[in-house]
Amino acid sequence: MKKLLSSWESACASSGALRFVDVNLRGIGQVMFQDNPLSGALFLAGIAWGSYAAGVPRIAIAGVVAVVVSTLAARWLRVDRESLRSGLYGFNGVLVGLALATFVAPGPLLWACVVLGAAVSVVAMRATANALAPWGIPALTFPFVLVTWLLLLATYGFAGLAGTALPSAGVVAPFESVAATRLGPGDFVQGVLHSISQVFLKGSTLAALLLLAGLAVNSIAAAAFALGGAILAVATAHLLGAESDLIGGGLLGFSPVLTAIALGAVFHAPGARVVAYAALGTVFTVVAQAAFNVALTPLAIPALTGPFVLVTWLFLLPKQSFDRDE
Repeated sequence: MKKLLSSWESACASSGALRFVDVNLRGIGQVMFQDNPLSGALFLAGIAWGSYAAGVPRIAIAGVVAVVVSTLAARWLRVDRESLRSGLYGFNGVLVGLALATFVAPGPLLWACVVLGAAVSVVAMRATANALAPWGIPALTFPFVLVTWLLLLATYGFAGLAGTALPSAGVVAPFESVAATRLGPGDFVQGVLHSISQVFLKGSTLAALLLLAGLAVNSIAAAAFALGGAILAVATAHLLGAESDLIGGGLLGFSPVLTAIALGAVFHAPGARVVAYAALGTVFTVVAQAAFNVALTPLAIPALTGPFVLVTWLFLLPKQSFDRDE
């Protein structure tokens, strides 16, 4: 694997076109914290398959358009070169493109919004990074969440933009709880895999396997925490009495998966105490996901990765040290 990456990097060094491809693949990989073009390629394969299987190939196309626009916008704004080469200005853009193509009706204005949102995500990334610099915490996917929320809310204010597949609006009645439903073994396994694939807004078993492979080629620890986080998220949601459709669809597990990777394999070196800390954050992200879903019901917009961002910030701000982990 190292020889393959070395050959690729050598080819990129002598070709501007390949360097551009490399940056975009790394941008896709950075959605799950992987600065590796092979990870990005496998993630892209998962996105493509999930979109094709769902009969909406435009979603994958929108993701590619968005990451390319984000990279070009970052170059135009002359951002830090090392961050650009690592794909740190592309991952929010690809998520914006995937989300808009999922929740906005197809048409010329959809593509205009994809380009606009991808470009603005770079500005939002720089603004968020600067604002958070004194606290020493990363922007994560907050730029994606902010830009996408604003664009989705705008669909209710413009006749030319129409939302599709958005949550139903409504008023949350006090003390009205959701009725728990039975979760079979097959639903549990599906929920685990779809929790991973829904990171890229896909409900696909094959896409999940491709994402796990993309994690594993760069970090076995990241793949392990993704899978463990998905299992813990599904078990937690079931024990708390969530609807089986939400669990099986991975809609309560994708943010916890990202939290597990971030706390367990990215911002801390794996260890026994780190595993416990990441598990605590993962469980709380499930709670936060449900809370976001309820809080956003009147606005009829999805939570996206908002719960992951909030909980991960919460768990990084204490600057907890695990240097003496056993």
